[in-house]
Amino acid sequence: MMSVLLIALVWVIILIVWIGTLLPLVRSVRWWVRAWEFPRLHIVVLALIGVVGVLFLSFPFKELLALSLAACALYQGFQIFPYTRFARAEISITRDAPDDSRIKLLSANVLMENSRKSDLVDIIDREDPDILFLMETDQGWLDAVQGCLNRYPTVLTYPLDNHYGLIFATRLQAPTAEVTFLSEDNTPSLRAELIGPDGTGFNFLGLHPRPPVPGNDTKLRDYQIKMAAKMTGHANWPTVCMGDFNDVAWSWTSRRFKRYGDFLEPRVGRGMFPTFHAQYPLVSVPIDQLYLTSGVGLVSFGRLEEFGSDHYPISAVITFHGIPKAI
Repeated sequence: MMSVLLIALVWVIILIVWIGTLLPLVRSVRWWVRAWEFPRLHIVVLALIGVVGVLFLSFPFKELLALSLAACALYQGFQIFPYTRFARAEISITRDAPDDSRIKLLSANVLMENSRKSDLVDIIDREDPDILFLMETDQGWLDAVQGCLNRYPTVLTYPLDNHYGLIFATRLQAPTAEVTFLSEDNTPSLRAELIGPDGTGFNFLGLHPRPPVPGNDTKLRDYQIKMAAKMTGHANWPTVCMGDFNDVAWSWTSRRFKRYGDFLEPRVGRGMFPTFHAQYPLVSVPIDQLYLTSGVGLVSFGRLEEFGSDHYPISAVITFHGIPKAI
């Protein structure tokens, strides 16, 4: 009886691995197709478990089954390999940037229903970012962080009760800063022109499109990400793009975004830095992103501690000191 149950479990694993590997090859915008792009690492683990199960239990065509699972594991592993420490980094760390040339960024999806507002306030006070970008902020969150915002000369707030509000604050000079809508799904984005400490101008984009969940196919999410990339591709200044993309770093949409905007990614060659779900680390994936174009130097990049949200905040320090200017 136990053997029968184990065989049935392995068949379930085999089907999950096959479906999870083959469905994303179809460039569909259906949420139940695109959601399979997220758990590639988990599918690798399941595929390896399946290989062991097939080889040690009684299966027909076991060599063929084991080979198919191994092929799925290799394919999935190839997709996520850039986000391991074994890959070559896309962005080198700038180690000699003077303190007065460094710009600290902090972004966080706060989870609108999160009651631990003071914990995020403590993080903001400790990190003291030069650029702050918060998502899922309603009026309650705006009230909670108002004391932090009072330190910044430029503040834009767009509180919403539908999980897509945002807050942007910076102490840098900001010739322009505006809330904009890149698609027709009522999800605001942030676009700003900023001046660094050395006088270098750069663009900042803050994104938070809708996720692939029941009721939300990815057509508008993908379009929003694409439009942000196209804006960057036609920009004269270097660009920093940050936010909860609701899309994993290794998806075809993210790869297209990098290609269209000529972006580089701090995660490549350094690790996944998974950010969602903060309460379930074993299934966490990297969907909170930071992208930089040439002309922006990276001093540090990392994930901060959880504060009650389903997302971890991410922090980075950039500089323009000693970095060739983008043309």
